[in-house]
Amino acid sequence: MAMWSVLVALLLAESASAATLALYNRCPETVWPGIQPSAGKEVLARGGMRLSPNHASSIRLPTGWSGRVWGRQGCKFDAAGRGRCATGDCGGALYCNGAGGAPPATLAEVTLASVPTAQDFYDVSLVDGYNIPIAMTPYHGKGANCVPAGCVSDLNRVCPAGLAVRDGKSVVGCRSACAAYGSPQYCCTGQFGGPQQCKPTAYSKLFKSACPKAYSYAYDDPTSILTCSAGTSYVVTFCPHHR
Repeated sequence: MAMWSVLVALLLAESASAATLALYNRCPETVWPGIQPSAGKEVLARGGMRLSPNHASSIRLPTGWSGRVWGRQGCKFDAAGRGRCATGDCGGALYCNGAGGAPPATLAEVTLASVPTAQDFYDVSLVDGYNIPIAMTPYHGKGANCVPAGCVSDLNRVCPAGLAVRDGKSVVGCRSACAAYGSPQYCCTGQFGGPQQCKPTAYSKLFKSACPKAYSYAYDDPTSILTCSAGTSYVVTFCPHHR
């Protein structure tokens, strides 16, 4: 817990004048975070990095920035930064440089306010599946709905066989039902292309039961999108409950 206390102290010091995104790896193995901006937004930290166990990195967030963060696991890169990851791979590169991660990947998403009177929107999403536990914690934020988001359960342990992604004998990821089966019912497309037509399925209910503070399918908005006042900083922690 000492590392966590130091991280928060540094975050609070840095975020006094600007919003900050801190990435903290509490997993027992190395994680390679990927960072993808939304269309037209700035690529931060070249879009990726290496985080050893119990290490953290802090990035200043431009006003109005939006994008997503995920953890890549089982990565091997050469001296030129080329290689592959068992989950979350972004085209075989250490630095994603704006590219997204291959599903399944647990996503932390944020859209920052563009003016001081507006709000940030953020969530942790399983719409692209799950690969690693993530918690997203706001700091210096205000609002009744400014609370931690996350999926801190190990969904790989309960992943249905049809959704499981394996690296050797180990389950390293759990695909969404949409990615696994591609049907409109699971993807919320075609005749199911709306919040009234696309309802939770047995698969999304499994995700929601394990991770009630995360997006479980495309129209899970009411229980999953959180808000904080402009200028809030965020800590994304990988494997938050690991000791």
